[in-house]
Amino acid sequence: MPRPLREQVVVITGASSGIGRETALRLGQRGASLVLAARNAEALTSLAREIEQAGGQAHVVPTDVADWPQVEKLAQAAVDRFGRIDTWINNAGLYLAARVEDMTIDDATRLMQVNVLGTIHGTKAALPHLIRQGQGTIINVGSAVGARGTPLLAAYSASKFAVKGFTEALRVELARDHPGIKVVLIMPLSINTPLFTNHARSRLGFVPHPIPPIYEPGAVADTILFAIEHPRAEIYIGPGRPLAILNAAMPGLLDRLMLVRDLVFRAQHTDQADDGRDTFDAPMPTETYTTTGQFTAKAKPTSLYT
Repeated sequence: MPRPLREQVVVITGASSGIGRETALRLGQRGASLVLAARNAEALTSLAREIEQAGGQAHVVPTDVADWPQVEKLAQAAVDRFGRIDTWINNAGLYLAARVEDMTIDDATRLMQVNVLGTIHGTKAALPHLIRQGQGTIINVGSAVGARGTPLLAAYSASKFAVKGFTEALRVELARDHPGIKVVLIMPLSINTPLFTNHARSRLGFVPHPIPPIYEPGAVADTILFAIEHPRAEIYIGPGRPLAILNAAMPGLLDRLMLVRDLVFRAQHTDQADDGRDTFDAPMPTETYTTTGQFTAKAKPTSLYT
């Protein structure tokens, strides 16, 4: 049985902005002890200060999840600081918006290193500690586009398909060999975070728009908090599950629906020119590391599908 949130030691990768940042803030308010990981040390320190001013505990460990030795050190730092790890959240990720013909091999390689290997690295770093304890939870943040491939997001979709497959296999292995360790896959659709405007790499010539419906980061953070205390195999935020079911039954139909009036292509278009900056190779300036993005007017606070 998982510990209550106030007794949890939680490691969060990608904690500097968006879903990770909002999850950290809400966990801190509930009394959890937090280990915050991302590449931008200044953004993490600011977040830790905010958590501590509200009465929480937070330890900052700057980490690039694509680098295995750094992730190993992250896990050890968590144990050194708080004595154990109860929940490990693999949340760090990059976003690439591009036609396959326009993206570069370097684009795809870096995306996979962070989104896929980062998840594997985090899991491998956490597992020895969880196995030794005999219990704990691993939460992997996937995406609804990891259940149905999406045009202009081919590489990103592929990375999230990989996260889904890895998580499903891991869940069964641990259910057999270490039943005290739970594995949860979080499957959001589009979330109003700085990912699209400030952090994404776009080869489209414009800033990508999240595919509607859009939800606020709090909807995902609340789902993660629920999953920590009440682990479920897979939890969707937004209508990803019915889309996945439709795709499994009639993939050709969904292809055709996406092409009706260029629906999925138009949904991702904005008139905002891309400035060429992203977080693939280095963090952006700290002021861009916020919880929400620029789509608040269109975002829903909760999901009826969760």
